[in-house]
Amino acid sequence: MDLELRHLKTIRAIADAGSLTKAATALGLAQPALSAQLKRIERALGGELFERGRSGVRATALGEFVLARARIVLPAVSGLQEEAARFSRVWQDRRGFRLGGTHGPLLGALVDRLAAAHPDRPVSTYTSWSERDIAAQVADVRLDFALIGTCGASTPPESERLVWREVARDPVFVMLATGHPWAGAAEIELAELAGEAWADVPGDGCFGDCFTAACARAGFTPSSVYETDTASCVHLVQVGRAVGLCRATFPPTAGIVTRPLAGAPLYWRHLLGWHPETYAHDTAAAVLAHARAAHAEAAARSESYSAWLASPARPFP
Repeated sequence: MDLELRHLKTIRAIADAGSLTKAATALGLAQPALSAQLKRIERALGGELFERGRSGVRATALGEFVLARARIVLPAVSGLQEEAARFSRVWQDRRGFRLGGTHGPLLGALVDRLAAAHPDRPVSTYTSWSERDIAAQVADVRLDFALIGTCGASTPPESERLVWREVARDPVFVMLATGHPWAGAAEIELAELAGEAWADVPGDGCFGDCFTAACARAGFTPSSVYETDTASCVHLVQVGRAVGLCRATFPPTAGIVTRPLAGAPLYWRHLLGWHPETYAHDTAAAVLAHARAAHAEAAARSESYSAWLASPARPFP
């Protein structure tokens, strides 16, 4: 039998009470059960711990040795438990938010809102073009939250291990140089851009396939698609080398206008994901509310998206 803390507590209770009967009462045990337990403890320690007499029990030399250690160990363990509980409460109060996100304006806005709402909690970020990478890191508890997007109604990654909630859904807009012939249009038929080169940011979802399918429905195949980072996409659009695909919340940028595609042939869902068995689950509702508020603020900053949202005839699922 291995010696446990409860055995040390039993030895101390017997010594403090001075008799097995009184110790059994204090411990809430029957006296025969306590006697049997003491015998098992003594066998484990190699000798008798108490001498039995008419007046009660008295510690043997071995008993005094064990009691001396028990009176050090038991308060130390009790203190450890109390300090660990205090540390845990403080740590939970100060624990930050580890966010992972793909490209887009919402991650920065969410960081800003969380930092303002919780100035005593650190906020850290991890960015990647890969939604699967970010979701896997949340599933493995290396991140607390994933802020990603999926094309249309497609299933987000790690859906069996993570909880996903929709932040918002946006139509996909196009970015045009301010001097582009269609820059002044309220909306643009996708077929009108059949002769253009395209630019977008890569991902590992189905957006590329969905865009190709939308073009096919509009009667053309894109001549070329530049997949590159956001800054390069913006540059290619500004210099007239391509038109870009973007989220409707794309922030106002010099030299560029964003316009909706007629009929909203493509749309994007912003999603927040977390692991249901971690600390993040307790704060998810608040983080989701901040993410939705960040999206609303981003939408309000876009004149073209605000106008689209105000249109009663907007085609949107």
